[in-house]
Amino acid sequence: MEGFGVKIFFNVVVVGFLFQLLEVALARGGGFSVDLIHRDSPHSPFFDPSKTQAERLTDAFRRSVSRVGRFRPTAMTSDGIQSRIVPSAGEYLMNLSIGTPPVPVIAIVDTGSDLTWTQCRPCTHCYKQVVPLFDPKNSSTYRDSSCGTSFCLALGKDRSCSKEKKCTFRYSYADGSFTGGNLAAETLTVDSTAGKPVSFPGFAFGCGHSSGGIFDKSSSGIVGLGGGELSLISQLKSTINGLFSYCLLPVSTDSSISSRINFGASGRVSGYGTVSTPLVQKSPDTFYYLTLEGISVGKKRLPYKGFSKKTEVEEGNVIVDSGTTYTFLPQEFYSKLEKSVANSIKGKRVRDPNGIFSLCYNTTAEINAPIITAHFKDANVKLQPLNTFMRMQEDLVCFTVAPTSDIGVLGNLAQVNFLVGFDLRKKRVSFKAADCTQH
Repeated sequence: MEGFGVKIFFNVVVVGFLFQLLEVALARGGGFSVDLIHRDSPHSPFFDPSKTQAERLTDAFRRSVSRVGRFRPTAMTSDGIQSRIVPSAGEYLMNLSIGTPPVPVIAIVDTGSDLTWTQCRPCTHCYKQVVPLFDPKNSSTYRDSSCGTSFCLALGKDRSCSKEKKCTFRYSYADGSFTGGNLAAETLTVDSTAGKPVSFPGFAFGCGHSSGGIFDKSSSGIVGLGGGELSLISQLKSTINGLFSYCLLPVSTDSSISSRINFGASGRVSGYGTVSTPLVQKSPDTFYYLTLEGISVGKKRLPYKGFSKKTEVEEGNVIVDSGTTYTFLPQEFYSKLEKSVANSIKGKRVRDPNGIFSLCYNTTAEINAPIITAHFKDANVKLQPLNTFMRMQEDLVCFTVAPTSDIGVLGNLAQVNFLVGFDLRKKRVSFKAADCTQH
């Protein structure tokens, strides 16, 4: 028994030492980058070669609508506190591993949730997945979290306590999917683009023993990139200095190239052409709120107030989100924007045969669309036609902004070919136009 205690002590010391080495290495080496795989890429396990481009974009729109509907939660408990329902999962995947030895996990990247989780053995109710389930018994570094830990408390109303005083959780998603199990500490390993895996001991994650809904067998969990305490970003905050960024490729890009997410100094966005806007602190702290003051179509500026009835602009009136494909704006403002865009385009306007978009044109050529500028507080972001229009069919091009009755969302198509950087310590989000095939 004494030898067993010494062994545990030795393992803890070694893990702590390795973690310190990792922090030093990241501080000196400038961080690391990880490939992001779009769910409709041929490299994605979700890829269905039988679907057309129009079908994929229609599916993405439906996922976006489901997701946006939950950014402004309306469900209230009897004590007046909003119950949390996490938006449906996002559009990008990340390869990572859990445990020692590492077990591969194909995780959906989600900037709309915090908890990183994967399905675990034993599983009382799990959806089928392609890769093997993670078995905590086979990992030398797995530790269940107790009820009093800060990470357990961070789960809020999603937590409970077992008879053994272990922290348990249950997460619900906007599409009706759910997962529940034990909160635990484990070694998380990500595959960096430099070729060397980067490991983070003691990472708090959800070990799911009961999951269901419309999760696909191709993925085995979620990696939470929100702003809450449990997210990957927050847990690595001191290691990566609160910095991360991503550069998303256009849909038509060569499939041999992937989008990337960068952490630490590698995630700093600066230099000529960079503009930055304040990151607004609001509840829930999972989402990344910005203040949009207006949108210009060419030289015509339309003031934006969100849903505010006041004359001044509401702070934090839009969410920037990589997991939503399209951009959504309040109905009243959207109608003005659509009219202004339509007046600036000479072309044959047609109905969308799928009945989704209201502004479409019949053309096989590149559409002569105006530059649309999003005027965030302190930052003017110029959106090119590839950020605001998409070819749905060979002869059909549609405006990829849609109306909503919920909070505005800047989706990932609007962020294509931008380095989008988050500095959580300075509370800023930066934009820099870029060729994302080079980043």
